[in-house]
Amino acid sequence: MKKIFDSLAALLGAKRRKEEVDTSFPPVPLWQPDFAISVDEVEERMVYYTDNGIDFVIFTNGTAVTMPDGLTDDEAEAFARDTLSKILNYHPDMRPLNMDDGNILIQYNHPACNVVINEFADEHMETIRKRHEDGLTPSEVIITPLGSNVFDDFGMKALYGRTFMFMDAQNPNVVRIYRHGS
Repeated sequence: MKKIFDSLAALLGAKRRKEEVDTSFPPVPLWQPDFAISVDEVEERMVYYTDNGIDFVIFTNGTAVTMPDGLTDDEAEAFARDTLSKILNYHPDMRPLNMDDGNILIQYNHPACNVVINEFADEHMETIRKRHEDGLTPSEVIITPLGSNVFDDFGMKALYGRTFMFMDAQNPNVVRIYRHGS
């Protein structure tokens, strides 16, 4: 029906109304999940994944940023905020990894990551399956082995985990600074 209307309007010389496209920058996903693992769980997994050998900062929604040794707390917070800004304002490429404990670690092109606890995500898979496409930014296309923007459960969980990076980058509130060896 729409094609018929568009064809008729074109014949009569009417201009087609442009569909509204979200052109805000930086692009962010619509989905902001209301269920997440705790900051304590993020810290526990990060200590394990780094063999307690790297300092890191954790933001409100669980995004962790690893940092060089020797930074003061103020420098650590500034470094972490700058890292999230770089990810958000350039290109939020993600590399989800299956970890040896069965969880997923989502890495980016800068030293930040998000942890998806597999058992926790499994408890929420019905919602993740329904909302994972809302974890894409407007006009974003991710090529997977299944096709463009076609995701298996692993990919859906990765999109879920990545939403927290976007949430933290938009409101970068540091809630914990972890010093290795402590």
